[in-house]
Amino acid sequence: MLVEDDDIDAMTTQRALNELKVTNELIRTVDGEDALEYLRKEGNREPCVILLDLNMPRMNGFEFLKIVKADTTLRKIPVIVLTTSDDDEGVVESFDLGVAGYIVKPVSYSQFVEAMKTVDVYWTLSKLPDGVEQPPLLSGAYRSAT
Repeated sequence: MLVEDDDIDAMTTQRALNELKVTNELIRTVDGEDALEYLRKEGNREPCVILLDLNMPRMNGFEFLKIVKADTTLRKIPVIVLTTSDDDEGVVESFDLGVAGYIVKPVSYSQFVEAMKTVDVYWTLSKLPDGVEQPPLLSGAYRSAT
């Protein structure tokens, strides 16, 4: 799931994931309220990871994190902040609220693709608790080539 209000950034993310041959559907929501509505709607698929922008209208990323991490059903979904802000206070607050990672959006597209590749490698190698399924982010073809 991508929680991102900027159309250009959302298209860039989708393009990078396509280039990396990600087979999972990218669910895009435009702010924290929209994301919570999706996550709480019965019948919607639970995302394996949430990529979260911090600076959004209506409900920003910090407000979203406070609600998600207090919810016993939603708090197990890993959240990675993907933002333009490299403010130290924002980084600390994000980790205090339980994010799994914090990535400052690179300026160049090629660096952005590398950042998305790093996210995949991290989740491929991460150990999860017993009983928690770790769906792959990328296709097996990509993984076997690395």
